[in-house]
Amino acid sequence: MDVDCGFDKDGRWFRYRAAAIIMRDGKVLMARNDAEPYFYSIGGGVQHMETAEAAVRREVHEEIGLDPPIDRLAFVHENFFSGSTTSGLSGRDCHELTFYFLMAFDPARPPIAAPRTTNGVREWFEWIDLATHGRERVAYPTFFAAELVQLGSQPKWITTRG
Repeated sequence: MDVDCGFDKDGRWFRYRAAAIIMRDGKVLMARNDAEPYFYSIGGGVQHMETAEAAVRREVHEEIGLDPPIDRLAFVHENFFSGSTTSGLSGRDCHELTFYFLMAFDPARPPIAAPRTTNGVREWFEWIDLATHGRERVAYPTFFAAELVQLGSQPKWITTRG
């Protein structure tokens, strides 16, 4: 049985995840579903004994049916937040550590959305313009709007508290 690296105990929740940054023409590919009022990055939990790179490859394949190559690590994001009722984490102090990998996009192979999340909720993917990222609808991570338009050549550590 594959087990994600994380825990949910005594009002504290932690998750180690790997996520993709797939861009084209000033837009980033984001996910959305019927249960949440926001966009979110493509990716998911890193499983025990799995590398972050292997996890992002697996998650991207599971979620959009593609196997784009990893260009490089772009961000390490340490995110502290209070769980909400919409996230299913109500009342918990949350800490998430995510490795964001820049992945290549091949316009000849469009993403194929998996019709359901692991919880059975309908999910789809949209290209979000970086110029309006998070303005028309909340989008996580929020730092994408500023950081992706000035993406440096070295990985950047970002800490957010919300």
